[in-house]
This record gives sequence, C-alpha cells and structure tokens, in this order.
Amino acid sequence: MNKVLISSTNIKGRVHLLGDNINTDLNCSSKYLPGRDNAYIAQHAFEQVAPGFASRFKAGDVIVAGRNFGINSSREQAVHIMRMMGVAAIVAQSLGRQFFRNTINNGLPAIECDISGIAEGDEIEIDLAAGRLAVAARHVDRAVAPLPPAVQQILAAGGLIAFLQQHPDWKLA
Repeated sequence: MNKVLISSTNIKGRVHLLGDNINTDLNCSSKYLPGRDNAYIAQHAFEQVAPGFASRFKAGDVIVAGRNFGINSSREQAVHIMRMMGVAAIVAQSLGRQFFRNTINNGLPAIECDISGIAEGDEIEIDLAAGRLAVAARHVDRAVAPLPPAVQQILAAGGLIAFLQQHPDWKLA
C-alpha cells in the first residue's frame, strides 16, 4: 500500500462509498491493537462496515462518506492508515472536528459537502483551490468550501511537520 502525496490542488480518483457514523475504530479497529503494525491494520480497514474494502481500494482512490465521518476519537493512527492505503482525499457530509484536523496535519485532504448523486465506483474530481467537486458521468458539479491557502500549503508539503520543516520561520499572518 502506497502513500499518496498531494502535489497539486486537483484530485481525481475512483469513489469508495461509506455510510454515516463511520468512527475511527471502524477504520483502524482496536481489535488489532496492540501488537500489529499499521500496514497490517490497513489491510483490514473498514472491514466491519464494508467487507473487502481495503482489497478493492487502490492508491489514488477517494473515500466518500455520509455524516459524522471520523467521529469518536482523536486517534491519528486512523489517518496514518488511510495514508498507507493511498487515500487521495475524503469527501463527507460532515467530519469529526478532531479527525478533520488530523487529516490536514497528516497531509490528507478532507472536505465537507453534499454527497447526493455520488455512487460507488464513480470517477470524482476535486479542485481544492477553486472549491469545486465534480462527477462528470452523473452531471454532479457543485461548489464546496475551498480550503484556505495555508491549509493547501500544509497538504502540498505532506502535512504540518513537513511544512514546518520546509518553512522553519513561518508565522501565522
């Protein structure tokens, strides 16, 4: 499983649809902890809600989910697992606040928007800078809140630590 780096604000990938209330334990189940490494856990990600999910997922694909994706803990390991899987982005009706911050800090784009009309296997395009999401085959084209430039820079660097290492004198304006 390969980590995908975001090199631009444009993301294209195949949709893997999940439902509502997908908490971080469903992503990286605590039943595999302790004693298992993240690579092993990534092979079993989301299997409680979508059996075989990890085996169908390819690097560069996008997770699209309903309400409350990433709720219930501040466990950064959940994001690390998705990065190992090669998740290019997460699109959800709503995201857990701590989880959202962890995605940005770890270089994984995540946006909140209406997901109606998006289906499993669709090809999705996301423009983080312009605030656009499109699924051409379904005539879905909608505005989403653009990520602030500073957040886009953090994502492009691969996460907050990488960004700060590249910009040791950076200060919030």
